[in-house]
Amino acid sequence: MTPRQARPVKRSAGLLLYRRDPEGRLEVLLGHMGGPFFARREQGAWTVPKGEYEDGEPAWDAARREFEEELGLPPPGTADAVPLGEVRQSGGKLVTVWAVEADLDPATVVPGTFRMEWPPRSGREQEFPELDRVAWLPLDRAREVVVTAQAAFLDRLAEHSH
Repeated sequence: MTPRQARPVKRSAGLLLYRRDPEGRLEVLLGHMGGPFFARREQGAWTVPKGEYEDGEPAWDAARREFEEELGLPPPGTADAVPLGEVRQSGGKLVTVWAVEADLDPATVVPGTFRMEWPPRSGREQEFPELDRVAWLPLDRAREVVVTAQAAFLDRLAEHSH
């Protein structure tokens, strides 16, 4: 690749579920990224359920599809979805997210999986869950552990929910 050739921008889309706790405080549903790289990490290892999509597929359709692929559950009713815009993550990926008010029991999640060579250079492939945990987190806690760029979605949700 010559310096002038730009790599295609990877795009990802997802749904950020939110609800209010008994005291009326916002909580969001985040997933802890699966696989060996994130196994012992908390900070920066939690994400909005999302996934990549190709040019030509509407981001909204991708967000709904990826929600189901990541969590193994159909997306909740999304008639009142709130567009939270997009952010660029440190690796360059553009992420577009919608917030949806809904409740979901994390115990019902059946995460999708991915395969990768592990341990490195071993020649052995292993399967790992896309998300190894899913939890409702208060906004303050979510900001501490979410992928840095995605904290903007939490701020936008908080602004919208006032």
